[in-house]
Amino acid sequence: MIKNGYYFFFLLFLLGACKKEPVLGDSYAYNPEPFALAIPTNLGWSTFPIPADNPITQAGVELGKKLFFDPILSANNVQSCGSCHMQAHAYADTNRYSSGAFGDIGQRNAPPLFNLAWAEKYNNTNHRFFWDGGANDLERQAIGPILNPIEMANKSLFDVVSRLQAHPLYPQLFRKAFGSDSITTLKLAKALTQYERTLISGNSNWDKAERRQRLRTQSEINGMIIFSTEKGDCFHCHGNLNSPYFTDFGFHNNGLDATPTDSGLFRITGVPSDFGNFKTPSLRNISFTAPYMHDGRFKTLMEVIEFYNSGTQNSPTVDPFISKNFPKGGLNLTPQDKLDLLNFLLSLNDSDFVSEKSLKLP
Repeated sequence: MIKNGYYFFFLLFLLGACKKEPVLGDSYAYNPEPFALAIPTNLGWSTFPIPADNPITQAGVELGKKLFFDPILSANNVQSCGSCHMQAHAYADTNRYSSGAFGDIGQRNAPPLFNLAWAEKYNNTNHRFFWDGGANDLERQAIGPILNPIEMANKSLFDVVSRLQAHPLYPQLFRKAFGSDSITTLKLAKALTQYERTLISGNSNWDKAERRQRLRTQSEINGMIIFSTEKGDCFHCHGNLNSPYFTDFGFHNNGLDATPTDSGLFRITGVPSDFGNFKTPSLRNISFTAPYMHDGRFKTLMEVIEFYNSGTQNSPTVDPFISKNFPKGGLNLTPQDKLDLLNFLLSLNDSDFVSEKSLKLP
């Protein structure tokens, strides 16, 4: 889920007590009723792949939601996934560097969590999740922070499963979701990702305009033109206007530093050209997810716009779409251009998503 570079992906071996069969008539009896995903209908949206061995069910989503917000997953029972991924901020962190269960500070800002499942469709590599591409599927992404020594700081998955197995309610909830009281690491990962796959954001003002439910302002239209042309160059990494995801699901060195101190994707691949490459975040919900960049260095959106306008720096692996503007000193946007681009970006905020009650615990 968050920020630091030390992700340990263990085999998702089965742990827990002996299998118990569901009891007929029990309110926690196994219930595989499917969960109805609310995928937006405007132009460009598609379905996403759901693993055959982890269908999204109502019981699984409810279990995953409870686990996501429960500090029982941390070594000292003080930090949950929701501690750094807050719904009001599109499941991002407001701190520049996210901190862990014991107060240790990481090197990165926790990224937002929404529309994640489409990365498994449109990113055709083994590097899809985390800022540095350290996980290739959502199930591994869910387990990473639990073992991260700075984040949830557990020494072993045995410890986590043992706490859950000894809990007065979790065995019954796992039975309802998976058909057995026996809790395993694999089931834990599946439950968390069932919930994460329901975090779909697609009701911004931009979406409403696409569905002809509102008119765009002239400033938004001007900003769209800047975004989607060489004038602003945003579309190369954040997708053209035919794509509703506002990310290419890839990794780029966007010119933050002449000498990057965080190696990014290179830490995972060892490929020199990946040094300083980080995952392209979606621009949706951009107002809610400050601060910006993998290290949270920019506090405001206008700082980000000005960075791309005049502050990008050269380095051996900087993206060609960034470096091509070096000879002319940057994008050379006018103050009005910057304001129009800002207003377009603000139209990507989905206020319904950050306040949706069904995503919260009761």
